[in-house]
Amino acid sequence: MKEIGIYIHIPFCKQKCFYCDFCSFSNMEKYITKYIDALREEIRGWKEKLKAYEIKSIFIGGGTPSILPIKEMDKIIDAIYSNFHINKDLEFSIESNPGTLNKENLVYYLNNNVNRLSMGLQAWQDIHLKSLGRIHNKEEFLKNFLLAREIGFENINIDLMFGLPDQSLKDWEETLYHVVQLNPEHISAYSLKIEENTVFNELYEKGSLNLPSEELDRDMHHFAIDYLSAYDYKHYEISNFAKKGKECIHNQIYWKDKEYIGFGLGAHSYFNKKRFSNTKIMEEYIDNIHKNISPCAFEEIISKKDEISEYMFLGLRMIRGIVIDEFKDRFGFNPYDVYGEEIMKLKKQGLLYTDEKSIRLTRKGIDLSNQVFVAFLLD
Repeated sequence: MKEIGIYIHIPFCKQKCFYCDFCSFSNMEKYITKYIDALREEIRGWKEKLKAYEIKSIFIGGGTPSILPIKEMDKIIDAIYSNFHINKDLEFSIESNPGTLNKENLVYYLNNNVNRLSMGLQAWQDIHLKSLGRIHNKEEFLKNFLLAREIGFENINIDLMFGLPDQSLKDWEETLYHVVQLNPEHISAYSLKIEENTVFNELYEKGSLNLPSEELDRDMHHFAIDYLSAYDYKHYEISNFAKKGKECIHNQIYWKDKEYIGFGLGAHSYFNKKRFSNTKIMEEYIDNIHKNISPCAFEEIISKKDEISEYMFLGLRMIRGIVIDEFKDRFGFNPYDVYGEEIMKLKKQGLLYTDEKSIRLTRKGIDLSNQVFVAFLLD
């Protein structure tokens, strides 16, 4: 059977973080049951379309999935297992925020095949957590992490952010030091981006957000690469590090430009040469599902040119880069046939490294990755 990944979006939060532009809401608990019931119906509606597929990965993200009552999470898991073929080596991830985990929901997750827990720490210092609008402090994170270990989770990711307002290199070094002491299997380290329609964007436009310089931001990323590598965390994607064999299967589906289906509010999908996404309006999503109308709000057919471009710039996010034989297997020709001039130009600029097997970003290329990716857009 063909393999596919599933993403399920839970848009509910206790509090919206100041940097977050995701499709998520606080104070919307009154919609939880109606939303989950609609989500379950959307999942059921894909049973026939996915009958020839085996689910390789499930990722429940948000928002904060860990705030869902167990009875609501149970509806989601039951819908998945009732309607789809599940791979015996399934990776099943749930995102969580410290302070929303407890013994009851952790035991429930583990007993229902959730085998990967992703925890949003972001920073070690409480002063930075407060400035980000996080609902937890360092002690709550530690308590939740150790509880998850005690209950039996053997694959835990910790999300971190750098380039924060008033954050020093020393702060970032301290964060990485303490996280490494906990020995999680996976660490994601993202540079803060100021997004529209966020509290941080408002502060930024007023000139009241003291962000590190671009040079310091890069120093932080370089330090993370070197420090984590020294502790056996393989740098396998621009922002992601993993112990051997613990690379995130689900996210690699995105980076390898493979098929996935997104369920829920604002969720994106790539299936049968189409990219499409659901409405971000709660009432419209619930109402459409109730009336047996597709919740899809956007759809585009991916041409061969689009597919080649996406394969290149998504694949270059991975440190292994583009494996030439894999490109040939998918498209029937060599990437140099299409991008020979661009590849050589970027190589001369010190942004790409090439050999007979692969094309990949140099460290300078990682720093200037957006500039590299633009070069692979086909007219």
